[in-house]
Formats: sequence, C-alpha cells, structure tokens
Amino acid sequence: MAFGAPRARMVNPRLGTYFSIFAALYTALFLLVLIFEQLRLDDHLLRLAIFAGPILIYGAMGLSVATNETLCFFAAGRRVPAAYTGLLLGASALGGTLIVAGTGMFFFTGFDALVLLIGTLTGFVIMAIALAPFYRKFGAFTVPSYLGRRFESRTLRVVTAAVAAVPMLLVLSAELQMGGSVAQRLVGGSENGLICLLALTIAISTMAGGTRSSTWSGVAQSIALFLALFTVATTVSVIVTSLPIPQLANGPMVRGLVRNEVNEGLQLVNVWPLAFQLPPDGFSSLTKPYTQPFGAIGPLAFIIGTFAIATGISTAPWLLPRVAAAPGVYEARKSLGWATVFSGLALLTISSVAVFMRDFTLDAVRAERLGPLPQWLFQAAANHFVAFDQAATRLGFEGLKFDRDSVLFALPVAVGLPSTFVYFLLAGALAAALVTASATSVSLAAVLGEDVVQGMSWEPPSAQNRVWVARGFIAVVAICGAALSIAAPTDPLRLVLWALSITGASLFPAMILSIWWKRLTVGGAIAGVIAGFVAASFAILMSEMGTLSTPSPIAGILGLPVSLGLALMTSLMRPEASRHALSIVRDMRVPGGEIIYDREMQRLQLRKHART
Repeated sequence: MAFGAPRARMVNPRLGTYFSIFAALYTALFLLVLIFEQLRLDDHLLRLAIFAGPILIYGAMGLSVATNETLCFFAAGRRVPAAYTGLLLGASALGGTLIVAGTGMFFFTGFDALVLLIGTLTGFVIMAIALAPFYRKFGAFTVPSYLGRRFESRTLRVVTAAVAAVPMLLVLSAELQMGGSVAQRLVGGSENGLICLLALTIAISTMAGGTRSSTWSGVAQSIALFLALFTVATTVSVIVTSLPIPQLANGPMVRGLVRNEVNEGLQLVNVWPLAFQLPPDGFSSLTKPYTQPFGAIGPLAFIIGTFAIATGISTAPWLLPRVAAAPGVYEARKSLGWATVFSGLALLTISSVAVFMRDFTLDAVRAERLGPLPQWLFQAAANHFVAFDQAATRLGFEGLKFDRDSVLFALPVAVGLPSTFVYFLLAGALAAALVTASATSVSLAAVLGEDVVQGMSWEPPSAQNRVWVARGFIAVVAICGAALSIAAPTDPLRLVLWALSITGASLFPAMILSIWWKRLTVGGAIAGVIAGFVAASFAILMSEMGTLSTPSPIAGILGLPVSLGLALMTSLMRPEASRHALSIVRDMRVPGGEIIYDREMQRLQLRKHART
C-alpha cells in the first residue's frame, strides 16, 4: 500500500468547518449560561448545562464515526492532518492533571515549576527528531507491536505490552481522579459516582470507532480546553494589565513580586540538591518567593526531573502511536511542531494564571492594606478554594491556605468575574481529563487486544475479530481505571510523574536503540525493558518507604541507566541481528515509500491464505 500522490485527497476538507461549528456551539453555550446567570436562573441548572452539554456532544461525535475497518479503528485511517494531531498530542500530554495541578505547582513553587514546561517541550522535541518520523514510517498501531515486529520476537512483544500497561493504568487513574474532582466541583454529588460516569462516557464515546472516535472527540475536547483557558486568562489580563496577552503581560507583575513578597515575610529557602518538594494534594500556604530558583526543587533534582518528564513524554505508549495516524512522515514531523506550540502555550498560560493569583494574594496579606479583607477571599472560601480565619483583620502568608487543585478556578473569583467563568474553566479542565483518559484507554485496549491476546502468534486474525476484541477491551480498561481510582486514590500529579519515570526508564532506551543502533538484539531489548521497569518500580517503592533519599516522583528514572547498560552489554555479548531485522531498520530510516507494518501484515496474510 503506497501513500503518495493522493495524500491531499485523503484528508476530509470539511474538518475545519466541522470543528468551527463545534467551537461556535461551545462558545454559544458559554454566552447563554453567562446571560442566564445575569437573569438569576437557578445556579444548579446552569452548572448542569455546562457539564452535560459538552459531554453529550463528545459522545455524539465518537458514535458518529463508528467503524469496523481495522486501519480506521486502530490508526484513524492514517488521514489525520498535522494540526489536529498536534492539538491532540499537546492536550493528551498535559491532561487535566498537569493543567489543574500544574497551575497549583506554579503558584506554590514559582520558578521551580518550570521543570514541567521544559520537560514537556523537550520530550516533544526528542519525539520529533529521534522517534516520530521513523515510527510513522514503520506504521505499527502500538509500541509493543513495533518492537515485536522490529526484532521478530513474540516474547519481546508480550513483555513490552505488560510493562507498558502499568504507566498507562497510572495515567488513566490520575485523569479519572482529577476528572471526578473537577466534576464534583461543577455539579456536586459523589466523586466516586462521577468517576464511574466519566468512565462510562469514555467507553461509549470511543468503543464505536476506537482511535478514530477518540481522535475526533479528543480534538473537540482539546478545543474546549484551550478555549476555556485562553478566554479566562485573556479576560483577566485585560482587566489587570490592559494587555490581551497574558503570557507576556505578567512581566511587570513578576518584578513587583520579587521585592514585595520578601517584605511581607516570604524568605528565601535553601533545599538540598536532590529535593523535589511537590505541593501536596490539599490546602497549603505559600512558603517561598515566586522568582526564587531551586527553593522547592534542588538543582540536581531539577535536571533529573526534566530528563524524566522528557523521556517519558517522548516514548509514552499513549502518545507516540498517535503519529501513525498522520498521512505521511512529513505530517508526522509537523504534528510534533504543533504539539510543542499548543502545549507550550497552555503551560505558559497556567504560569501566568499563577502570577496573577500571587499578585491578588500579596494584596490580601499586605501589611499596609487598610480596611477589611478583600471580598473575593470570602467567596473563594465559600467555594472551598481558600481556607483562612474569617474573623481575622489581617492575614499573613501562613494564615492563608490555597487548595492546590483550585488555584486555576480561584482566579475568576479574585478578579470579580461572574461565576460562569469558573464553570467554563471547570468544563475545560474536565475536557482535558477526558481527552487524556480516552487516549490512554484506547491505546491500552489496543495493546491488550493486539499484543497480549494475539501476542504469541504472528498470524493476523480476521479484521472483525481484531476490532471487536479491542472494542471489548476498551470497556474493560475503563472499568479497571475507575475501580483503581476509587479503590486506591493517590495524588494525581504524583501518579503522572511516576508513570513518566517508569516509561522513560523502561521504554526509552529500547526505542532509541532500535532505531539508531543496528546491533541491538532481541535479548538486549528484552533485558533492557525488564531491567528498566524493575529498577524504576523498585526505586519508587524504596523512596515511598523512606529507604531511598531520591524523591519518588523522579526516583523511577534511576532505572534508565540500568536499562541502557544492560541492553548494550547483552547485545554486545551475543550479536544475533537477523538479515530481515537489519533490512527493516534500513527501510525505516528512509522517510517515504511503503509503510512497513502494512507490508508485513499483508505478507503474513498471504502466507495464511496460501496454507488454507
């Protein structure tokens, strides 16, 4: 199957129109809720409308692109334009956890939260340069399928599937927890019940079309996220600074924070080089100036954390297979450029939100402030965003505690905007959690169906069986993710960082060496994947038990040198690369031409027909 001249005709030319209609509908819903709020319509109905309306649209979009074709179900027909792939990659990499908890991390740790920004963008750059074009040329639906076919090893395929399932379950659990928490703030009710509702929504909206459904509903969810985030941040920026670019307008405010925060009692904090103090899940007070570097994360931990996030993002098994849906290698490269732009804008925006909130907090605790406490503090306390002694006449930084996962939603309250802006942000954060949870569920279901059930056989099953097995696993994965979130609730930010560390330690060396070092053997790849996973898991466990001094969010990446070293030594001891594997590597490094995975599947299918 060649993908050459007809590439332009493969892409639906009406996609821009469809998603423009969605953006218009979403904006109209926001404006209607804003109008009805001014008319004093029941607040619960407004919350329910902005919660249920978008979810119904996401579900309808997922069901409308149902398919039973293998290529469409597992790779969206390989016709997703670069801009949409990049938008989806950027939103899926951040998710609700890094948007919501990341805002709190910028608010509490200031400069040190740049580890999220630098790590994420570096990960996309590594993916764009070293992995994505070659993975797209190979064309495998999952990372275990790629490694299995690259080395012609069923064992490696199953081992990689088992290893990759762990970080994907961690990410799914984190996003469902964050989504349930956000949904509870929006409509009330039981958080566990809302987690089950979100899992049901994911299953319904993605089972019909698999990757195709998650792609197009995910693009709509990504649009909802960025619309909410940019609209609120830009509105606040205009009100506070008279400039409509929040990512740049907070510069003068940061210069004021440097001096005033120290004068009001925030002193410079010294931490040891390996410190990695994340703001806890819950209420905390500010302890360090915003611009102080390495006051919560030490310089060595900052470097290790950046490396852990970058390696995890670049080889994430719920992100990397997305490039296989691009129409060609050139589009795969371009999609990573768009992903870098969108994720960078989102992270810069939440950092500006943190600066604005710091400024309002400084105004509330300022010693020379006259009169009663600002009214927004009482409204924020009523919404459980802030906790303080409401009988006090003067507050210090230690007396004002913010919920880490509420900093983003407290900004419209601090500015005095209508409650609809808070609901709009909540709906956007919920969309971010859904897009990552959906992408993870579909990718994990494909791994279970393709690489576990069919992992010990190269015989391709019928197209109907492949699709229905994966479709069933989507429901199973959604249920398991909800059960894990309810049974073992853990800080979502910590779960995501664990997942990225485990992914980087176990999969990054094998993926990089499989492309750039022809002498890597099957034994070396298996040893590297297993050793990296075991070392990363052991390091995280020891850190949580207190027997390892390295903080657990970055401890997992200590398994990467173990994985790399064992893969190199095992390959050098027993060089056994086959001629076919070497020809695959040479073919994979040529950007154009036939997709290798499709060619291999066609060859196996012909053998099967010849025998029968």
